[in-house]
Amino acid sequence: MSENSANATVIPFVSDEAAGERKAAERRHLAEVVRMAEAIVFASAEPVSERALAARLPEGVDIAATMTELQKIYAQRGVNLVRVADSWAFRTAGDLAFLMSRDAVQQKKLSRAALEVLAIIAYHQPVTRAEIEDIRGVETSKGTLDTLLETEWVRMRGRRRTPGRPVTYGTTDNFLDHFALEDIRDLPGIEELKGAGLLSARMPSNFSIPLPPSDLDLLTDDEDPLTDIDFEELGLLTPRAVDD
Repeated sequence: MSENSANATVIPFVSDEAAGERKAAERRHLAEVVRMAEAIVFASAEPVSERALAARLPEGVDIAATMTELQKIYAQRGVNLVRVADSWAFRTAGDLAFLMSRDAVQQKKLSRAALEVLAIIAYHQPVTRAEIEDIRGVETSKGTLDTLLETEWVRMRGRRRTPGRPVTYGTTDNFLDHFALEDIRDLPGIEELKGAGLLSARMPSNFSIPLPPSDLDLLTDDEDPLTDIDFEELGLLTPRAVDD
């Protein structure tokens, strides 16, 4: 026997039948995991994060593959599985939304000022009240920001590392969910806004729309996180009792 023959790697033979059985077992496992994920998302009133899914599904499950499979199953149904940031939720299919209009709770319409501020926050976040006013060219009332905070489409992100430490604002997952956006970077660009008639076709050549950050939870280098003391100062947290 030659040296090469003695050192040759032996490749075990796998019959077509055994390979077929293994693939069938993998399909059954995936189908069961998909059922589990379906039950978890269906039972939740809020979008379920991928971290929460990973914690409740069997260890080692490929979350992305599982949710993609479940999304395919619901693609042509009356409800669809949609991704909201890093979370998943069932929503009425877009072409059937009109059926729900009679039963839907009519939400108070936002004023033009509130819509302008919401758009500025969405595209320019993180942004302070002073920066919003600079972009709009007019003063922004506290009531406008309070209204947007109440809708839970806007949140306080942190404090800018500048004199006065102004609060910075950004959008929420509820904002993405309401406007059917998977990611904040799915916001329409200049050409789409022009096509929808929301921007003049004769915009200045140097006009641009900033690209929002990809991770809305990540603070920028010039932001500090909000603390309990900050929330107390902003009237969002009951002051702690101080012992005598």
